Amino acid sequence: MEPAIITIDGPAGTGKSTVSRLVALTLELPHLDTGAYYRAATLCGLRKGVDLHDGEAMAELVGASSFDQVGDRMYLDGDDVTEAIRLPDVTNTVSIASAHPEVRRALVAEQRQWVSSHEGRAVVEGRDIGSIVFPDAGLKIYLDASPEVRAQRRAGETGQDVSRVLQEQERRDTIDSTRTASPLTVPTDAVVIDTSDLTIYEVVARIVELAGQTSPE
Repeated sequence: MEPAIITIDGPAGTGKSTVSRLVALTLELPHLDTGAYYRAATLCGLRKGVDLHDGEAMAELVGASSFDQVGDRMYLDGDDVTEAIRLPDVTNTVSIASAHPEVRRALVAEQRQWVSSHEGRAVVEGRDIGSIVFPDAGLKIYLDASPEVRAQRRAGETGQDVSRVLQEQERRDTIDSTRTASPLTVPTDAVVIDTSDLTIYEVVARIVELAGQTSPE
């Protein structure tokens, strides 16, 4: 029997989102993309004209807004913002909004409630899931890849120049890994998988195999 909660952390460009969805599909578990919450909060700030550098103002905005994920769709105040949160203005500023401890506390509570509402069973992806959100998860995975491979993958998705993507990726990695609140880190007891030379399906197969070897928490 697979663990009730599987956490999949790692930086952008490691295949995290696709892998998480396929693992969830294979194991018939709900899937939660926590990054979509931070993107939705960022989009909300941009739309409302709130200074993304102002943690208190952003936390107040988050507290006054509603967030929900249904399937692969993200909703902000009842509106489907799935495509909007992937636009460059959000991608380029989400690390600013998500660095605030107040914002993270509010959204972590939302994420835990989402999993609780799904009978406490889910594949959850993000950057602090195994370390902060669900530190007692039955199986923790950390996906990684070389910076060059990650940039090439992201450029292939967005159509941007690889060198520009690499530059922005380095900036975001620095912010994510050095922020005071819930920095991007390898969770304790996590299995690290370097996806640089692996296909998506090889990574999924490895995680499914690990899930089958893990006792439910």
